[in-house]
Amino acid sequence: MSTPRSLDLPDQVRPVTIRGPRGAFAGLEARPATGVCERRPALLIPGFTGSKEDFIPVLPPLASAGRRVLAIDMRGQYQSPGATSAGGYAPDELAADITTIIDALAGDGQGVHLVGHSLGGLIAREVALARTARVISLTLLGSGPGRLTGERAEILRGMLAMVAAAGGTSDGHLPPDHRLRATIAQIWYEHLGPQARADGVPEPVIAFLHRRMMSNSPTGLVAMGRYLLACPDRTAELASLGGPPLLVLYGENDDAWRPAVQERMARRLGAQRVCIPGAGHSPPVEAPETTASTLTTFWRTAEEGERRRGAGHAVSGGTPATRLPAASAASPSHGWRGSEAALPSGQRAR
Repeated sequence: MSTPRSLDLPDQVRPVTIRGPRGAFAGLEARPATGVCERRPALLIPGFTGSKEDFIPVLPPLASAGRRVLAIDMRGQYQSPGATSAGGYAPDELAADITTIIDALAGDGQGVHLVGHSLGGLIAREVALARTARVISLTLLGSGPGRLTGERAEILRGMLAMVAAAGGTSDGHLPPDHRLRATIAQIWYEHLGPQARADGVPEPVIAFLHRRMMSNSPTGLVAMGRYLLACPDRTAELASLGGPPLLVLYGENDDAWRPAVQERMARRLGAQRVCIPGAGHSPPVEAPETTASTLTTFWRTAEEGERRRGAGHAVSGGTPATRLPAASAASPSHGWRGSEAALPSGQRAR
């Protein structure tokens, strides 16, 4: 569970609602304090049991680089309305939601930078694989190649077992949300709440975490949790896509997908790989300055590559490509795929 350290919104950040053909989605939007949005926008997707508030610390510095930045609640998360059935939380359905948000964020069709944290990274990957939206760059933030394993997976299995015992059927179907909320409340009061207090989380933040947990769709939590435990490894498919530029960004103390697992995934993808010292599973909260500066540098490089390719097509009379060809992705001129770059401000990358 990602835990924001502060819920105060900076002056550059405001709550918004993104509306489209697939419904309404709650968001936090940041724009430059001065000047115009001269760079391509970015869309940030939270993880399981997370929300847009997990990105508050990085929104102002990301926007200050001259771009519009939007963090959202996925369908059924916190302040975004839930689906009418468990099927609405299938990965392809959540990816379709993200595509409509991208259309609203970048109505000119020129694309966005897409960042997915944890489960959000798995959904962002689905968007890229579906090729239904123009994605300039894709960042997998504290995310893995497939299903969750280890201690976090065991904890999640325990939570799902409690839900099943509360009324799930043998065929895997779930009762309505209102019949599951009591179980979610039990999970909070017996496990999540006491753990937050043991970790020294301030009471106002604990109150927010409780409100967020109880606002989540229970059906959505179960469906997303099941996907986390069964998600296939689609790394090879993403690697063969030939674009967009990829960044694997994670904390050296990540306890969801181990750093070694994310490192191997980055190598398989031929992706840029950056490990943030001292950070765990939530770099935007634990190391916001390094996270923001790393993303800004990566995004600028991706945009410069887009401009170079566009200029090359203009000279030859062709149409600018919407995807980075596989051969170009590994070329030294691109500068990000298949290599490591030093972290800003003297931090070390692994």
